[in-house]
Amino acid sequence: MTTQAPEAGTITMYSTTWCGYCRRLKSQLESEGIPYTEVNIEEDEASATFVESVNGGNQTVPTVVFPDGTAATNPSLAEVVKRLGN
Repeated sequence: MTTQAPEAGTITMYSTTWCGYCRRLKSQLESEGIPYTEVNIEEDEASATFVESVNGGNQTVPTVVFPDGTAATNPSLAEVVKRLGN
């Protein structure tokens, strides 16, 4: 797994299968028609390491990476929309 920034208009969301906040954000993104790539950090060690690197050593999800390469932890749908410029 690479940690490259996603294409314009989309995000990469690092998640786990058990994360309720992840499920909620995925549902909201789908409702708004915002494309995303989901990466399960429990199945990909490199992505878990990346998530730790942007969250003070913690595997906090959802962690979202935006096209400008910045990351946000547990962002609201409004924040995602704003940062994507939608």
